[in-house]
Amino acid sequence: MNKINRFLKEVRQEVKKVTWPTRTETVRYSLMVVAASLLVAAYLGGIDYIVTTVMNNFVF
Repeated sequence: MNKINRFLKEVRQEVKKVTWPTRTETVRYSLMVVAASLLVAAYLGGIDYIVTTVMNNFVF
């Protein structure tokens, strides 16, 4: 039980050292992730469309 209490105290001390992002930073980073995801989805969708179109032209 003593080890558990010591561990929890150390965890509490480490959490106090964390620099949490502000609301503005969180929103900005979230929008960056959404934008990057949309760009990757559009890129892969475009590649898929091109490959599908090319493949359908070779099928009789």
